[in-house]
Amino acid sequence: MPDNRSNLPVRTTTQAPVPVAATTPVAPSAVVLPHGLRQLTDMPREELDNLASDFGLDPTEYKTRQHLVAALHDRRQMIVGLDREAMLDVVRWGRRPIAQAASNEQIAQEIARITSMRFSGLSQRGLVVLSRMRGIPAQESDPIPHLVRQLKKQEGLFAKLARKRRAFVGSMVANMLGDADSGSATADYQYLPPAQGAGTSTKPGPSPASGSPSLKQDIEESGLFGGISNRIKKTADNYLNQKLDEVEARIDRKLDEIDRRLAEWRDKEVANRIRILKITLWASVIVAAVSLVYSYIKLHWVGP
Repeated sequence: MPDNRSNLPVRTTTQAPVPVAATTPVAPSAVVLPHGLRQLTDMPREELDNLASDFGLDPTEYKTRQHLVAALHDRRQMIVGLDREAMLDVVRWGRRPIAQAASNEQIAQEIARITSMRFSGLSQRGLVVLSRMRGIPAQESDPIPHLVRQLKKQEGLFAKLARKRRAFVGSMVANMLGDADSGSATADYQYLPPAQGAGTSTKPGPSPASGSPSLKQDIEESGLFGGISNRIKKTADNYLNQKLDEVEARIDRKLDEIDRRLAEWRDKEVANRIRILKITLWASVIVAAVSLVYSYIKLHWVGP
């Protein structure tokens, strides 16, 4: 039987093409970065290493630049969220010289310079801040013994032995020099005076070195030569500050004396000018009177 299907007309249907939305590729430079992160990416590696050291990070632990930038950004974000009063507790405990109106990052940089492992006198919130600055994930509810144990555990065995050795050497040097260990513990901490232009008095307050750590603690934290050099530097700073205060007081006295003499000279000059004006006025009156008498005599006695 013949197949007639091949003779049938084939019906074709054409579908309208579906419009496809054009997509434009996004360039990698079009990604918007946070302002602080963008500033970090523009810095050279040397400055990034110095900034990481200032914030308590070890730049040698980050092999690539991207990892270091990310760690710095995370550290700065963490510092922003820290309690300011707790940070000031750490600064007072560590006897670090800083102004009370300093920013959180400035306070954090001073906290990062504290290497002491004597945690007596530090509050619980201060221990939380110190733990976070030293890379320990501490919580606000952690008790003080747990925080102290974590901080001492982070130090390591060899670092602890080196600190004990420095403490022994520091005690020997302090005994040889007769350094009092109890004087600095009872002294009150003093903030640095505000900078000029802050709208407050620029007179220097009590020196923060009056509550500085003892020589033994300096040697324990910085070593023999570092502790002695720090103590010499602090003593020299105190001496220079004292001499500068004396020079400033002497200059103030000289300026007061100059102002007094200038006031006396000004008073004398004013008195002389008033005397000259009086003489001129009396001379004018006398000349006018003589001229009037002369005119009267000439008119009535001498005649035309």
